[in-house]
Amino acid sequence: MTLTAIFLQTLETTLPVFAMVFIGLGLRRVGWIDSAFINTASALVFKATLPTLVFLSIIRADLDTALNPGLLVFFLFATLASFGIAWLWSLWRVVPEDRGVYVQGAFRGNCGIVGLALAANLYGDFGLSAGGILLGLVIISYNALSVIVLIAYQPGQSASWQKIFHDIVRNPLIISVVVAIPFAWLDVRLPTWVMTSGDYFASLTLPLALLCIGATVSLSAIRSDSRAASSSSLMKMVVLPTVCTVAAWLVGFRGAELGLMFLFFASPTAAASFVMVKALGGNDRLAANIIALTTLMASITVTAGVFVLRSLGVA
Repeated sequence: MTLTAIFLQTLETTLPVFAMVFIGLGLRRVGWIDSAFINTASALVFKATLPTLVFLSIIRADLDTALNPGLLVFFLFATLASFGIAWLWSLWRVVPEDRGVYVQGAFRGNCGIVGLALAANLYGDFGLSAGGILLGLVIISYNALSVIVLIAYQPGQSASWQKIFHDIVRNPLIISVVVAIPFAWLDVRLPTWVMTSGDYFASLTLPLALLCIGATVSLSAIRSDSRAASSSSLMKMVVLPTVCTVAAWLVGFRGAELGLMFLFFASPTAAASFVMVKALGGNDRLAANIIALTTLMASITVTAGVFVLRSLGVA
């Protein structure tokens, strides 16, 4: 296959995802969707349609292929390494009061929506099932590490680890993964009408979620951007995905597993990071800048990354 053909195939995979993001941005700009719609749709996705999508993808999966302990262990260590690299860099380049926001923006990706959508487009059922299982680890590690670094630079702030644990345990995505694995392991078959209805409901997930991501991007926030936001965004979208993907390749990951990890590493900063920063009294404008910048950058960096991996024949 020629490089041109590979590039066009790559665009067919990534453009539909980012087109929905930009459509969401446009619809918000012309006033066709508003904050009430975004809040309602985001809650529906988080609490119901995305867990349904993850559950159905896992129960259809071949767990011998989708449940890969080696991939989970590597992703955990890569996340810890990314967190450490971002924190060390911030000690040198970022003022103390912004370091927590900088670090969270640099390592916490939107794997649940953008990563999963790209994985589904690129690898079909395997991307959804393996990505869904990986999401359980993502949710736990991202939340715990974010709280640690934000509290470290917010004087007088503290967090109840018991509450954080309860929030993680009650997270609808975690519950869907935990419930789905026994179904898949025991090969339990649900009635056809249940599966079809579930598919209809789950199909709302990616369009709604991507529209909401685009609608929350603030161009005015980007125009008031700071050097810290640009640095954190480059770390999130270029430096860490490159380092982690090369490390995964050196360890021996190839094909769909390597591609899946790249997509998760290269996902733009999660919108949840803004909520956590605001709750702990941090620099929420910096957090918003990072989310907006990384979301816009993703259309270029993710497409370029997938193109390189496909050109090299490793993913």
